[in-house]
Amino acid sequence: MPFNLPIFLTWLRIVLIPLVVGIYYLPDIMTSPEHKSLLGMIIFVLAALTDWFDGFLARKLNQTSSFGAFLDPVADKLMVTAALLVLVQLGRLNAVIALVIVGREITISALREWMAQIGASKSVAVNQLGKFKTVCQMVAIPMLLFFGPLKIAGTQWEMDTRVWGPWLIDIAAFLTVWSMLYYMKLAWPQIRKRGGIL
Repeated sequence: MPFNLPIFLTWLRIVLIPLVVGIYYLPDIMTSPEHKSLLGMIIFVLAALTDWFDGFLARKLNQTSSFGAFLDPVADKLMVTAALLVLVQLGRLNAVIALVIVGREITISALREWMAQIGASKSVAVNQLGKFKTVCQMVAIPMLLFFGPLKIAGTQWEMDTRVWGPWLIDIAAFLTVWSMLYYMKLAWPQIRKRGGIL
């Protein structure tokens, strides 16, 4: 198993997942609900930033590897799934939305694995629609983890993440379904051919 800086950052992202979850289960006598939400948001954002840095450094330092290519999306999906489950538990996210997002990730991961086995992985490579979905999702989740009025440092401007978070996660869920249908459409010729579907 190779070990380098990009892979270290990916492992760090996995290590941060229990912290994001655990913060919200600290006794109230240790910290206030507001502080829990702030810490949870900060840790999630730090974890999300490692996702960008590990890919950037892997390309910059020419340290890409098949293990890194496997571990990176696993870390992403674990992080997002853990955060969504916490949000459902806190009553900040509808379980149906969480199921749509997690279900899509499982479906597309399985589809990509199967397509890779038959040598057609380029057919379901990540596209702009999937990237836009990810951006909406990764902005919405920290907002829902914080879930309150967020003041922008150095300004008088205040954003209520209780309004913007649900809107963005709904958009992300819609794009999740759209992108899943798009990938399924791309894979359909192979599914028909190898699955014996008329």
